Amino acid sequence: MLRVGVTGGIGSGKSTVAHRLGELGAVVTDADVVARQVMEPGEPVLDRVRERFGPGVIRDDGSLDRAALAGLVFTDPEALADLDAITGPAIAERVSHLRSQVAPGAVSVFDMPLLVERGLWVHEHVSIVVEADLETRVGRLVEQRGLDEKDVRNRIAAQASDAERRAACDVVLDNAGTREELVAAVDALWRDRLEPWNANLVHGRRTHRPDRGAVVNPRADWQARGSRIVAKLAAALRGLPVTEVSHVGSTSVPGLLAKDVIDVQIGLRDLADADSAAFREAMSRAGYVLVHGNVQDDPHPADADPGGWTKRFYGGCDPADIVHVHVRAAQSAGWRFALLFRDWLAHEQQERDAYAAEKRRLLALDDDTGRYTEAKEPWFAAAHPRAEAWAAATGWTPR
Repeated sequence: MLRVGVTGGIGSGKSTVAHRLGELGAVVTDADVVARQVMEPGEPVLDRVRERFGPGVIRDDGSLDRAALAGLVFTDPEALADLDAITGPAIAERVSHLRSQVAPGAVSVFDMPLLVERGLWVHEHVSIVVEADLETRVGRLVEQRGLDEKDVRNRIAAQASDAERRAACDVVLDNAGTREELVAAVDALWRDRLEPWNANLVHGRRTHRPDRGAVVNPRADWQARGSRIVAKLAAALRGLPVTEVSHVGSTSVPGLLAKDVIDVQIGLRDLADADSAAFREAMSRAGYVLVHGNVQDDPHPADADPGGWTKRFYGGCDPADIVHVHVRAAQSAGWRFALLFRDWLAHEQQERDAYAAEKRRLLALDDDTGRYTEAKEPWFAAAHPRAEAWAAATGWTPR
């Protein structure tokens, strides 16, 4: 089951996106609907809201006066925090229950305005942010919903910024145009990414890098993609004996051409923990497929004990973002090597340039991905002593 978070500031068009995903076949859980349900008359949450904010937020019929409550909390950060503390746990519990009822194999969409503010994006396989500029959003809410302009601007100011949402989300949908244009963008996203991603999850299929042409010039989004993947895996593995989750490999080195693959390393206190049911289940739920038989890296130097270079390997299922996850014992030679080469190349431009030149030379001979990967091993063997010398000279230790 693919988990999709949809967010965006008030007036951005978030609900239009979630509604269209529902029409395409997803099961949508709307946080705003749930928030209204937990504050209906007779609900204990409404009683607590009355106690905190006074009888002025309750209508004569006993229902919540939402406009009165909004007027209090969106101009007072402390009051807004108090409201979140009252309503948040009840909303989260009901959302969790509703999403647990979604049939296996379906796409589960969470329509949540505060997906980023509450850090909930780390629990979704993919998060979508819908954007429109400030004045467009204000105009829509004043003209179409009849809201007070000052109230609208206060609400927008209380939410995350566009930059904060972009940093956390994997997909940005621009809603500066017409509704039809936004719907067309959703349809394309569903067809090209979400539907095949969900099928890969259902059938346990990982996505593969291309056989040829896999190496590309540095991409500006590699660091952000790596950070999001690391955060999601760390959240999925919370409570397990994990020492670190890190972005490694060439895409973790700024300015280095590389295969368009995000490599991630998970360090475990003991590699045997990778074979536990709890670890495998957590990785599966996070959206990763175990690749049986991929359990050994090439030792460096070549005569090193191969026992320090064992691992487990998982592949991601996103057709638009190839992810390889290497699970190693923390403090093992292979674990240390991945972190050392990342930091060494990031700090030593001459070595980084030399590695890039070697990549270009090998690609000119044969850009078959498998043969190219094998052909790099002699360079790694020769570079290993230089990396170790740099570590000794600088006092480098693994982070």
